[in-house]
Amino acid sequence: MATATAPGEYTLVYLVYNTISNLLTQAEQVACFRNAARHLIPGGRFVIELWVPELRKLPPGQQAVVWHCEPGYIGVDTYDVLRQYVVSHHFCFGESRHAELGRRKCRYIWPAELDLMAQLAGFELESRHADWTGAEFTDQSRSHVSVYRLLAQP
Repeated sequence: MATATAPGEYTLVYLVYNTISNLLTQAEQVACFRNAARHLIPGGRFVIELWVPELRKLPPGQQAVVWHCEPGYIGVDTYDVLRQYVVSHHFCFGESRHAELGRRKCRYIWPAELDLMAQLAGFELESRHADWTGAEFTDQSRSHVSVYRLLAQP
């Protein structure tokens, strides 16, 4: 997504379900915005759906928080707040005494940082909502859908 090319120019480019956080450096994430801009016509939109890190659930000195727990499954996130990394650990339990563990590392991005990345690539924020229904984005929102518009080149 930071370097892929597609023929033609488009009016819409989108990354949904936290995809941009799979890029593990800020430089790669900025490159993704610049790549989206290269594929858009002036006025085109870049839409990003992204989660908001739940660091308020993390007590001082603690690095992990359980984000989901049900019979047969526990989800735990561990945070590296210095590098803005989170590793999601997925523990699945069957009938045996053994568990399966899956992990996913990503780099979280605050909405304000995302806006600056967009600005560096020639975009302006057009709208931000808490979800796809258009709910208001607030300080309690756990995710957002941000729409950026590509400015005309001078």
